[in-house]
Amino acid sequence: MSTPDLVALAGFLALFAMIVIRVPVGVAMGLVGIGGFAAIAGWGPALNLLAISPLRTVTDYNLSLIPMFILMGVLATNSGMSRELFRAGQAWLGRYKGGLALATIGACGGFAAICGSSVATAATMSKIALPEMRRFGYRDDVATGVIAAGGTLGILIPPSVVLAVYAFITEQDVGQLFIAGIVPGILAVIMYMATVRIAYGRELPAGEPVSLGDRFRSIQGIWAVLLLFVAIIGGIYAGIVTPTEAAAAGAFLTALIGVMRGRLNASSILHCLIEALRTTVAIFTVLIGALLFGYFLAITQTPQKITSILIAMDLGNYGTLLLILLFFVVLGCILDAMAMIILLVPIVFPVITQLGFDPIWFGVIIVMTVELGLITPPVGMNVFVINSIAPDTNLFGIFRGVMPFVLVDLLRLALLIAFPAIVLFLPHTMQ
Repeated sequence: MSTPDLVALAGFLALFAMIVIRVPVGVAMGLVGIGGFAAIAGWGPALNLLAISPLRTVTDYNLSLIPMFILMGVLATNSGMSRELFRAGQAWLGRYKGGLALATIGACGGFAAICGSSVATAATMSKIALPEMRRFGYRDDVATGVIAAGGTLGILIPPSVVLAVYAFITEQDVGQLFIAGIVPGILAVIMYMATVRIAYGRELPAGEPVSLGDRFRSIQGIWAVLLLFVAIIGGIYAGIVTPTEAAAAGAFLTALIGVMRGRLNASSILHCLIEALRTTVAIFTVLIGALLFGYFLAITQTPQKITSILIAMDLGNYGTLLLILLFFVVLGCILDAMAMIILLVPIVFPVITQLGFDPIWFGVIIVMTVELGLITPPVGMNVFVINSIAPDTNLFGIFRGVMPFVLVDLLRLALLIAFPAIVLFLPHTMQ
């Protein structure tokens, strides 16, 4: 085994050892990246990378959309838009059996369209929907399972921070990725609602009936969400604005709407800015670590060697793809979604391109795959978020409640692999 191979092996072992002992992923990747690069090229070049990479990352124009979309989601949450979405869903669907669960999934999908974060979507809906479902006699495992699954829509329905990071890593068009996520996101909402009706439809109670007038009035309450989604995604699709410009405009419009409706003041806006800054710093720390780790991968030629190994296995295009996705599903049990995208995509992406798969399609497929990690044990980030907000819930109960949705996710994944046009037909119509 050559020296670069030994360094690569030692680097990956060190990385996973640090992750196991709970060293932050960004820090672990940065340490391995610098240490591994220094082992081959020397400490002088390695320290030069350490000096340049953080500045290069935080000043990258294409990455400036991440803090803007994060800020937009925080402002939307504090403006009460998520509550209005749930009330509208409750007004139209609540009178049916399982209607509150359907309303929760619909509200998660709507909030995902202005938030971009699964954890934030699950946390917000836990505060809004869980008390209502409990009030009408829903079992905790069903109610929390619905919220955990609905929360995963946050990283698929655009604008998605994870899709933006994938675009940065693979140098793809973030606008096309956002548009590609629309139909799979809508399909996810429909399939989740169907799961509620099929798996729990008979046992779940109906909510209170709402008059036709009140139902239409509830739609008036979600005009802000519709305006933001149309302005951002419509602007990107029509080529009127770039994704970065759309993110900045979205954050500004969300703040303006919140102020005009009396939901935001100077103090709450400052609180939103601080909260968005904390989340942004956490994400950029991981991105800086990923960039340093990327130099380590490049100097050891790890992606090229893994590509050669996988191609030599002669599993066929789809056999190799399924092996990669299975690897993501397994690691999703111990790593969060962002960490998996940043850590593994640079390694497997050369394999995907050599096999001839569309990189935009693969971006949606891989984001759907890492979604599973948000609701599967032992990590299940969405599950732990719900449990932290409602400590009287049972972790095993939440995991039990989410299992039907995991099966549906696997079915949806199979559909999109079998029929790539579901993902690609909208991006192909862009100007």
